[in-house]
Amino acid sequence: MGDVLAFIGCFLLLLVGMFLLGIASTLTGWQGLTFFGGIVCIALSFGIPVGVLGHTD
Repeated sequence: MGDVLAFIGCFLLLLVGMFLLGIASTLTGWQGLTFFGGIVCIALSFGIPVGVLGHTD
């Protein structure tokens, strides 16, 4: 059950990151911070399963 919740959380983090990347160009201020936040969210969505969760048997 924990792996399923981790998958859902990482998938939501990926979607939030893609959303932030998409709206970064439409904002009148904070474009750079929004774009950087999107990159961080996407990196975490890939890094958490690999680094934190590790390998399961």
